[in-house]
Amino acid sequence: MRGRAQTSSSLIFNEREDAKETQRLVEEAGRKAVLVAGDIGSPAHCRAIIDKAVAQLGCIDILVNNAAHQATFKSIEDISDEEWELTFRVNIHAMFYLTKAAVPKMKEGGAIINTASINADKPNPTLLAYATTKGAIQNFTAGLAQLLAEKGIRANAVAPGPIWTPLIPSTMSEDTVEEFGKNVPMKRPGQPAELATAYVMLADPLSSYVSGATIAVTGGKPIL
Repeated sequence: MRGRAQTSSSLIFNEREDAKETQRLVEEAGRKAVLVAGDIGSPAHCRAIIDKAVAQLGCIDILVNNAAHQATFKSIEDISDEEWELTFRVNIHAMFYLTKAAVPKMKEGGAIINTASINADKPNPTLLAYATTKGAIQNFTAGLAQLLAEKGIRANAVAPGPIWTPLIPSTMSEDTVEEFGKNVPMKRPGQPAELATAYVMLADPLSSYVSGATIAVTGGKPIL
């Protein structure tokens, strides 16, 4: 993920450290973690991620598409062509490339979980590019679920509301950050850990009849 308020060097460093911390936690739990650095906006790199996962881990049972880029703009004239294209490459094109590469490697019972957003149904006008991609993700997921049903592979989405991550202070103004999360019934932003159970539920084989669904984790704000 990239944010406007950070330099590319500091962002790469932060992402690298986050990846290593995730690897440490996975290995402490007795599991294997494989890190693959690169640009998921590249179709070739997306295919390489899947190939390396299969080579190192043996198979793909669950694919979670979670990477995202966002930036805020108060006017459509301020959104450059490059910014619009970057948002689509990271948020939706990469999801297609990764999914297309993973499906042939998945067996019956596999699960694909895509991260959408409350912005898919209630778009924030200052996040025009980001919100547009999230709407695309929700439609991609709904169509994908129908396309893969005969293969026994499920596809679902999680739609977070205001979740406190480093993406928020790095891409929003100070005033917006101070009010972040106060517009939902719970009057606070959620924490990343509060999203975990939604992904676990959708990945669980016991959720075998759940496909094409969007699970809202929005602090009480409905998505209809």
